Amino acid sequence: MDVSKCAGCSKCCPVRQKSPNKKGNDKIFKGDEKLKKIILVGNPNVGKSVIFGALTGVYAEVSNYPGTTVSITKAVTDYAEIIDTPGAYSLGNFSDDERVTKEIIEQADIVVNVVSATSLERDLFLTAQLIDLNIPLIIVVNQIDEAHSGGIDIDFKALEDELDTKIFPTIAVKKQGVAEIIEYLRSNIFKEDFKTSSKITETATKMFENREVSKTERIKELLQLECAHLNSKECDTLHTERINFINSAIKKSIVFNAPKKRLINSIEHFLFNPVTGLITTILVLYVLFEIVGVYISGSVVDYIYGGLEEHFCPALKEFTSAHIKNGLITEIIAGEFGVFTMALSIILGVLVPLLGAFYVFMSLLEDSGYLPRMSVFCDEMLKKIGLNGRAVIPLILGLGCTTMGTITTRILPTSKERMIAIALLGISVPCAAQQGIIVVLLASIGGLKVWFAYLFILFSTMAVVGTLLSKVSKEKTSDLFISLPPIRMPNMMNIIKKSCSRLVSFLKEATGFFVLSSVIISIMNYYGWLKAIERALQPIVVNMLHLPSEFSNVFIMGLIRRDLASAGLFEMANVNNMTPLQIFVSAVVITLFVPCIAMLIMVFKERGIKEGVILWLSAFCIAIGMGSVLTRVLEIIF
Repeated sequence: MDVSKCAGCSKCCPVRQKSPNKKGNDKIFKGDEKLKKIILVGNPNVGKSVIFGALTGVYAEVSNYPGTTVSITKAVTDYAEIIDTPGAYSLGNFSDDERVTKEIIEQADIVVNVVSATSLERDLFLTAQLIDLNIPLIIVVNQIDEAHSGGIDIDFKALEDELDTKIFPTIAVKKQGVAEIIEYLRSNIFKEDFKTSSKITETATKMFENREVSKTERIKELLQLECAHLNSKECDTLHTERINFINSAIKKSIVFNAPKKRLINSIEHFLFNPVTGLITTILVLYVLFEIVGVYISGSVVDYIYGGLEEHFCPALKEFTSAHIKNGLITEIIAGEFGVFTMALSIILGVLVPLLGAFYVFMSLLEDSGYLPRMSVFCDEMLKKIGLNGRAVIPLILGLGCTTMGTITTRILPTSKERMIAIALLGISVPCAAQQGIIVVLLASIGGLKVWFAYLFILFSTMAVVGTLLSKVSKEKTSDLFISLPPIRMPNMMNIIKKSCSRLVSFLKEATGFFVLSSVIISIMNYYGWLKAIERALQPIVVNMLHLPSEFSNVFIMGLIRRDLASAGLFEMANVNNMTPLQIFVSAVVITLFVPCIAMLIMVFKERGIKEGVILWLSAFCIAIGMGSVLTRVLEIIF
């Protein structure tokens, strides 16, 4: 099936998810009613977010990776309200990104269509759709420096004449050509006769001949025609007219020469070779693990978190004991699970260094253009468990922090894939802080056989959970439809801005949840409810898992944070002289144990309370069940 013909109607896409922005679209443009509404529309990876930042002065996340903009960014200038929409290949209903973009266009006064000079054949299909909508339009042809290096010479005057639309060539990362766009918009935005292209296809012209329809109705009717079915004569005719229109414009305005030989081309061939590309992927993941999973989660976190525990927390406890007489308030502020002694220490001592390092590393992979190549290499493997190659991003992020991995599942195109990815993150993916402690524990009880057994259990659990959820869900797994951007040298200023922006955004979203969970657990601890839960868990721990009764405390810690459970296990192993088998079973159980509070709250937010509760109960049962089996079966190995 040629997806460029498809608008994703219910006939072809029977399971459709409601756009996440549908409810709030009428609020997107809330502001000064006198301001014109401008939206930026374009394919993924054409530099749309860079253009947005240059036009508004507001930072929008910029990556060399398709699907970066998974939400809407907006800014108000003195002459207009401007919105950066998710990258979309068309205005159909094929994905959430396309649906969101289509809905916003219905409210816009002017569309700025950003296309890449390196891929005009692909990008201009969306342009042809926009022209058929008969809305005020300008076109920004970005990345002209890369096109020149690739042997592509563009006659912009000829292209402008062919499309009958104002065109601005730009190199957005250097802000070349941006000033001309701003000046043009300022001068023409309030004109009633803002130019629309006359190059509407014959089919679209006949559809609305002698009829006055609203923009919304025009979009609706055109999309209905495009999916009226793929073998319909009208749909084929419209598609053919657009393709012929694009080909004619390109033929009259573009000359393709032999590309210049560059080192970067050799690097691209090296990375996309099946053998060298796979080796590079493994090496990159290893470096990522060493930096974030070993060095940052070990040395850096130990220094910051340890310093807070050693100096700040005792001083705060002493101060509150001396000045606050209410025991419950003291417990909430500076108790064992207090807002400042637990929540603040975890945020500053664990999350900030771990996520900061992870964001820098991921930004380097994104901006270099390597990340989509990693998605391609992992696509076939992930399809076996109901995902596609894009899922490698949240799964890798989950190795740093499962809460962040949960948020990042928003880039996955279907509800089924988001559900599976979140389930895998909640059950079988250990976070970075947890990994560091487990590495030490497993290294202390054996050699390669222990490592192989541990990894085999995790990957087997992941395969079984993914396969079962894929079979249960009726929705079809989407194909990996991704454009491979060129390999580029990352811009360090963008790396820093993006990493800081992501970190601040995450902290704004998660800090309140940490504080709330701290208050709740402190109250439970003050009234003795945690001890009651601990006593209730002892039969499971002793009789089913064959572990010391004190392991119930580790369960309680795991409810708060996984790394706290790992730390508790580490202390238990040293104090109670646990056997190698008990240490191994404990390591597996706390890895598969329930999501921490922060992730669970994010699951509630992303998937709803029902799915969150099901995930929590499933993880608990899987962890206990796996531990019960292992403690009886692995006596041969240990």
